[in-house]
Amino acid sequence: MLLCSLRRVALLTVLAALGRLLPAQAQGAAKFPAAPIKFGQIEAQDLTGAPFAADSAATAVVLCDYGSARLKGQGAGFQVVFERVTRIKILSKAGFEHATVDIPLHHSGSASEKVINLRGFTYNLVNGTMEKTRLEPTGVFLEKRTPTEDVQKFTMPNVRVGSVIEFAYTQTSDYLYTFQGWYFQRSIPVRWSEYRVSIPSFYRYKIIYQGAQPFDVNVAHVGAVSLLVDNKIGISNGLAAGQVNGSLTVNAPTEEHQWVLKNLPAITTEPYMTTPADYAARLDFELTGEQWPDRPFHPLVGDWQKVNNDLLADEDFGLRIERAGFLKEQMQALAARYPDVPARAAAVREAVMGAVRYDGTNRYFAEAPLRKAYDAHHGTAADVNLLLLAALRDAGLTAHPLLLSTRNHGAVSEQFPLLSYFNYVAAVVVQPNGPDLLLDATNPLLPSGLLPERCLNRRGYVVGNAPTAGRWLDLTPTQRCVRYQQVSMALDAQGGLTGKVHAEQGGYAAAEERAHLGELGEKKYLAAVGQRHETFTLDKPTLAHADDVTRPLALDYEFRQPGAGNVGNTFYLSPLREFGSTQNPFRHETRAFAIDFGMAQDETLVVSLALPVGYELAALPAPANLELPDGGARFVCSTTTPAPGTVVLTSHLSLSRAVYPAAQYASLRELYRRLLEKQGEQLVVQKKAGS
Repeated sequence: MLLCSLRRVALLTVLAALGRLLPAQAQGAAKFPAAPIKFGQIEAQDLTGAPFAADSAATAVVLCDYGSARLKGQGAGFQVVFERVTRIKILSKAGFEHATVDIPLHHSGSASEKVINLRGFTYNLVNGTMEKTRLEPTGVFLEKRTPTEDVQKFTMPNVRVGSVIEFAYTQTSDYLYTFQGWYFQRSIPVRWSEYRVSIPSFYRYKIIYQGAQPFDVNVAHVGAVSLLVDNKIGISNGLAAGQVNGSLTVNAPTEEHQWVLKNLPAITTEPYMTTPADYAARLDFELTGEQWPDRPFHPLVGDWQKVNNDLLADEDFGLRIERAGFLKEQMQALAARYPDVPARAAAVREAVMGAVRYDGTNRYFAEAPLRKAYDAHHGTAADVNLLLLAALRDAGLTAHPLLLSTRNHGAVSEQFPLLSYFNYVAAVVVQPNGPDLLLDATNPLLPSGLLPERCLNRRGYVVGNAPTAGRWLDLTPTQRCVRYQQVSMALDAQGGLTGKVHAEQGGYAAAEERAHLGELGEKKYLAAVGQRHETFTLDKPTLAHADDVTRPLALDYEFRQPGAGNVGNTFYLSPLREFGSTQNPFRHETRAFAIDFGMAQDETLVVSLALPVGYELAALPAPANLELPDGGARFVCSTTTPAPGTVVLTSHLSLSRAVYPAAQYASLRELYRRLLEKQGEQLVVQKKAGS
């Protein structure tokens, strides 16, 4: 498998430079202060005091999170050594989840990550005396999550409300390209987060800070390090040749960094966001090159074209597609049957979905020949969609892999050509005289041409040869999330209501609703519709086009609500509220990150109300026509009387963009507030004068 990572970089360039070693420098350079936390030495106030008054709803708080990373010699190369000490106070039972810790560990080929020297304590105050409970080996286990990722898990013992938990460990890694990143921010408040690194000068890293809050401490100075490595490298530089055995000490100046952030608020999942990791305060490191003494700078990061070419030649990617020709005869028959490109692509997709079911695992590479997944009738996203690509090509279509990162995996940086940004592959069919067709065979509830919602994460990379591939592609779909309701209702003189509802869910809304239908079954699904209208009795509920994903999912039903049984002079109704939105999805007053719907939204509600004879509206509600300053969203609400005794209420919300910047959050929130306000307005129906 192609890995965009650096594994135990051999020191060929050191010895090729005539054995010259980097001189030890920066003697007597400035040093950082002592670490902010020492394992096993807890402060009494952490057990008794209020650690973070700024967030009274917090279930736990990180008192201190301290990490450091450096390089050490390992064999004929280097490893990253990362050390961490973390102290957390549990504030409520809901915070017990933070007493279970997961440490992801990657491995591939000879490269791996390992945890050593794991230790921990739980501290409790009992009758004024501190009790200390040790983390035992029985509370630690290794979970194999995927073929290339394990998870070191442990749960702290004897945790109660008011406990302080503390753990420490060392992690070694053979992956140098990304060094060791650091998250300052978490799903709970953080009182103090500090990270220090020591990077030898022969490696040049791009240090990327993501976050709106400036550092409380940001210090750098020059240090020095001595690294011991094996010296088993053949020399051939015109002056010497042979095999040198033994060990080699590399002395090098270092970049020493210290970063601190204090009193960080929790970053939690909110509606219409990708992953909190995209917005949390964090540091990332990308290795750009190496600089050995008396040698020119050697870049280690290529470009996307190199990544593109390597993937095409990779055993688990490009070659998997090329060698999956076992469906060729079946696909050629489809090509003859469907000359139209979109129709042919849809037929190929149906054939693949009928043969292989997606098992829920997201991956862009296939670890085994695609025939294995085909024979097993299930596989990962890569197994399914690489097979789809092979089948599309066998059907005579120009099809390329589309690399992307799912919404919960995080954003992709086009600046750094790293495969670690991606975790998914779909397909692109290039039409000679039309737009690209984006295809995915993992979700049978979507029509051909739509990517699953989890894949709608800004941009993807098309792998292949120019001019139709080797390019970035906007993943924003042209299809919207469409919800439409048409209600015809009549009010009688006793205040009773009868009516009919026709509702349609189209585009991505249809896929979401069909998934809900599949989970509940039709009987429970229709019963849930009735639960939305507590005072109504529903009759004759029916579904249409449930199995035809090319059409909107339609729901029809009748309803009745008895009146009070006596004749009244005035009735009050809010029909839009009965069938419209129930709450504002944007509850917080402010938001520091984008609102990412994934696709445009369209919601329409039309209610036609027939009044009883001798009754009329006391007054027509004022219309509303609200629009964002740049025209990216609009809400229109109106009430009309097209004929005597008939009232028509219309509510229409259009969000024409998939993503809105954080600066527009307040405007969107206000738009929804006004929508709920207008839909909640009462109609006053009164007897006509003289009736």
